[in-house]
Amino acid sequence: MRLYLSEGSAQGLKVVAAAGASGVRVRLERVPPDGRVVPFLTHPRVPALHLDSGTFLFSPNAICQYFFLLAGKEPNDLTNQWLEWEATELQPAVSTALYCHLVQGKKGGEVLGAIRKTLTYIDQSLTSKATPYLTGEAESVADIVLWATLFPVLRDEFCLPDELEALRSWFQTMNLSEPCRSAVASVLTPKGAQEFKGYLQKQPGPSLHWEKPAANEPEEEELAERSLSEEEIAAAAEAWARGPAALPERWQPASPVLPVEGKRNILITSALPYVNNVPHLGNIIGCVLSADVFARYCRLRNWNTLYVCGTDEYGTATETKALEEGLTPQQICDKYNAIHAQIYRWFDISFDYFGRTTTAHQTTIAQDIFRRLLERDMLLTDTVDQLRCERCQRFLADRFVEGTCPFCNYEEARGDQCDKCGKLINAVELKKPQCKVCKDSPVVKSSQHLFLDLPKLEGLLDKWLEQSWATGDWTANSRFITRSWIRDGLKPRCITRDLKWGTPVPLDGFRDKVFYVWFDAPIGYLSITANYTDQWERWWKNPQQVQLYNFMAKDNVPFHSVVFPCTLLGAEDNYTLVNHLIATEYLNYEDGKFSKSRGMGVFGDMAQDTGIPADIWRFYLLFLRPEGQDSAFSWTDLMLKNNSELLNNLGNFVNRAGMFVCKFFGGRVPPMELGADDKRLLAHVTLELHQYNQLLEKVRNFPRDRLAEFFTSPCSEGPGTRAGTVTGVAVNIASLISVMLQPYMPSISATIQRQLCVPQACNVLTDTFLCLLPPGHQIGTVTPLFQKLESEQIEALRKRFGGGFSPAWGQIALCAQADRVRQLKASKAEKGQIDAEVAKLLELKKQLALAEGKTPEPPAPKGKKRK
Repeated sequence: MRLYLSEGSAQGLKVVAAAGASGVRVRLERVPPDGRVVPFLTHPRVPALHLDSGTFLFSPNAICQYFFLLAGKEPNDLTNQWLEWEATELQPAVSTALYCHLVQGKKGGEVLGAIRKTLTYIDQSLTSKATPYLTGEAESVADIVLWATLFPVLRDEFCLPDELEALRSWFQTMNLSEPCRSAVASVLTPKGAQEFKGYLQKQPGPSLHWEKPAANEPEEEELAERSLSEEEIAAAAEAWARGPAALPERWQPASPVLPVEGKRNILITSALPYVNNVPHLGNIIGCVLSADVFARYCRLRNWNTLYVCGTDEYGTATETKALEEGLTPQQICDKYNAIHAQIYRWFDISFDYFGRTTTAHQTTIAQDIFRRLLERDMLLTDTVDQLRCERCQRFLADRFVEGTCPFCNYEEARGDQCDKCGKLINAVELKKPQCKVCKDSPVVKSSQHLFLDLPKLEGLLDKWLEQSWATGDWTANSRFITRSWIRDGLKPRCITRDLKWGTPVPLDGFRDKVFYVWFDAPIGYLSITANYTDQWERWWKNPQQVQLYNFMAKDNVPFHSVVFPCTLLGAEDNYTLVNHLIATEYLNYEDGKFSKSRGMGVFGDMAQDTGIPADIWRFYLLFLRPEGQDSAFSWTDLMLKNNSELLNNLGNFVNRAGMFVCKFFGGRVPPMELGADDKRLLAHVTLELHQYNQLLEKVRNFPRDRLAEFFTSPCSEGPGTRAGTVTGVAVNIASLISVMLQPYMPSISATIQRQLCVPQACNVLTDTFLCLLPPGHQIGTVTPLFQKLESEQIEALRKRFGGGFSPAWGQIALCAQADRVRQLKASKAEKGQIDAEVAKLLELKKQLALAEGKTPEPPAPKGKKRK
């Protein structure tokens, strides 16, 4: 097998060290950093391992795991936890440190500050286990991977602070090992160092918010003092003194919520979830949860807000699901609409109305828009070749055809795309196509269809986009995807389908057809609002007064930024078009994708059975929210975030502030005499509040480490003037946090407010930090907000939801086991030894098939060769 590597590759260090530590023989080939060695990837990926079987591995950690598997060293749960932690926590921190050092020229404590938290975590783990290596008495793949990630920034143990004694000892041991020394000499050459620095210089600068070493705390305090003017400090103190009386009265909209003259009217939609499946965590964060956070924030700002959503219920997928379950399409829609609604209630999603698209209003509004397009000559007619299943008596949508890929001959290619080579396919191009429902071979037949004339509408679209992009908040990916669609010119898009389950087309010659789901579904926003109020047009035909926010995952962007706007522009009826389009990337599950059929990942109906409260799920999903790039759910990371960010930081701060009031001041907020430092703290909190508001107004996640700025624990002295001031300010910070947390964790917010007896009138967010709990305010009983998640509980959940054997991990293990069997046969090992390893190989194949949702192949009869 061949290992492709570029000089100076930080990731290359770990794979070369892993090859040496496992004793695996591999042929090393040097390639440029932009060398394309994996043929089916669109971007260069090195290091990459080309196996003798032809398979490529291009995840550095997967390559390291493969080497150790070949050597017969299988990972345990603790090894897997360390590898996940390295990928999600350590790598980003080290990248920041390297950028500071190599690009910005920083040294010493400034560099270590970026990774200090992660270094402390490793040291504490080694100390608590009292073992020389991360997972026990013997070196594992986790030791190699973590050492290689740390080495470029640390180089030797003398860079580490003296108090990290266990980490220093472990790092020294790893540095002195022959595989690690050889890897450094091979990879980190002078030429490689220059190439790596050049690579870093091309990258955007990372966020540099981190916890500074204790020795630098006075310097940080001085920096805060320099960044605040005397006017800002005085203004903060003056605002604080005004107290809750300075808050505006909470806005209580009438029912139903309608636009109000002179108010900021916010209309929020989240992409309509398709009715025939159960939403997984990625669906939830990509659409409804992100929109819910913004809707709750808008209400805290006293903005007149309407948040609507519902299930998208028409189309082929519903018909097929009905056939699978022996129900009618309407029964399927009724069943799954109820499942969706229950899941969103459990996640505490605050819809003003959650509806559906199978309604009379949907038919009326969709057909009206269609007629207006027809009258304005915005539609075309054309003939389309389609696959038709004669047994099922219907035309087949792309996703319900399988066959052999015309490009790579993969036998399970879908009618729209091949999963193996990644190329897009027209269903009629498939070799040996099969209907996925009955397995018969479909035939090609022609059918007349209606098309939206997008080229005719392109001028109107360009003008509208220019205005919307100039005044609205569109995420970078939504702008990029939209540009890519219109860059080469728009083409007519089909808006009808040969189906029965859908909105009927009201035109002679086409009455046996229905509207295509992507013409019909976005109109669902309007019809769902119409089911909420008969005055729906005040929201949807009122662009002068209404600001529209669309939330979705990136795959839905073209339909919301091009197709649906063109539909409404062409209808010429003063429709409200999207002002702000908020799209996320994808959330993956561990090292694979969510799959209900493979039992892979947590789906909405399962989350409540884990025993983990909804607010913890909300917090962690928002922490992971894939704003700029894909992210991955990790059970280990969920446990770490709950136990550190929530239990140790937030929970401890609020609990201590409240307990000090109860223990030393009789349960009443003590008098406060503010000194210069206290007023500076008020101004600092006010600045944090300003940034919070600025980011959420722009529909960006509040930075993950900023709330820590508030966690200044009250002093541990007994009663006294100074202790009373610190405690009083701390409990007021806790009160402010309870309001700021409401969009993210509404139940925890309500619990804090109940414990501190925060008046409901305080649930309004302004730009000033007010003394909401004045001296003498009586608080209630203070109890812990969070519970610790234990390793045993998390491991049980990981195995239950498929993390124990994912397809990605199974492929690695299968390749390693197959190579082990080949080596034994080539060396003419004893038959008993070969048979034992073959049995392991067959069991891995069985587990992998089950994990991929396939039926395992029956074993070949003994003594007979399979044909």
